[in-house]
Amino acid sequence: MSLDEAESGVRRKPRIALMGEFSAGKSTLSNLLMGQNPLPEKVTATRLSPVWISQGTKAPYRTDVDGTTEPVSIENLEQIPVEQTRNIRLFLEADILEVCDLIDFPGISDPNMSSAVWERMLPEVDAVIWCTHATQAWRQSEAAVWDDMPQAVRENSILLITRFDKLTNDKDRNRVVKRVSRETDGMFGGTFPVSLLQAIQAGEDYDKWEASGAGPFTTHLIDVIEKLSGLTARTELPLYNVDSLSDIPQPVVAPVMPRRVQRAADSGRATRERAKAGATLRPPAPTPDQI
Repeated sequence: MSLDEAESGVRRKPRIALMGEFSAGKSTLSNLLMGQNPLPEKVTATRLSPVWISQGTKAPYRTDVDGTTEPVSIENLEQIPVEQTRNIRLFLEADILEVCDLIDFPGISDPNMSSAVWERMLPEVDAVIWCTHATQAWRQSEAAVWDDMPQAVRENSILLITRFDKLTNDKDRNRVVKRVSRETDGMFGGTFPVSLLQAIQAGEDYDKWEASGAGPFTTHLIDVIEKLSGLTARTELPLYNVDSLSDIPQPVVAPVMPRRVQRAADSGRATRERAKAGATLRPPAPTPDQI
């Protein structure tokens, strides 16, 4: 909990990290979740320190490894010294940010970046959405990083097998899902094959949204956020210091979710009804570099 939160009596929101190897789909995922590109297009491929995104309109700033802060320009993030920066703080208006913070981690396999750049942010994390590319899903380098993840974080984390549309036949799809599920058994709270780009392109087409795999994933994510919201409201201790989530009382009343991240009451309701209720995440059209 930050000093500002402690002084105001406000319990902090759950913090969900977006992680994976380089080009595993994290940028597309953040676009899907927030309904916008949080970073300018020219810096989306830039090597950055972890980008911590919260609800609000505050000016962006960076936190140095020694804890000092200084304002930064979002248009010049590529000029920020990676090795000396603990995180970059951005503030945006997005429905999902009303109930959680998102921390976009750099690719964990980048040979030009020390692992210390992202490892020092792990103690801030309550859960992870890990992206693994379908055509080379769950590599040994990914498994090695995940082995060191605290158990309390694992239990609430999600594994996304991204770019699932790149597997062109059912045999390959089934084989990948079966292998990944076997190799990660007990390591995540849920595993979902998904085409994030297809989800973005679905617009208000419910059938395409479900076919992309985004429906089951976002439904599960909402459950995770509700659970973590209860936990962070009941304890000031970060989750990585808790041996087991069973040691913490579960919330009696679930928090109210904002409109854009509410789960549909009936997964079979008509597209028009879902659109009217605003029941699903609906980001803008993809940028050219995402196609």
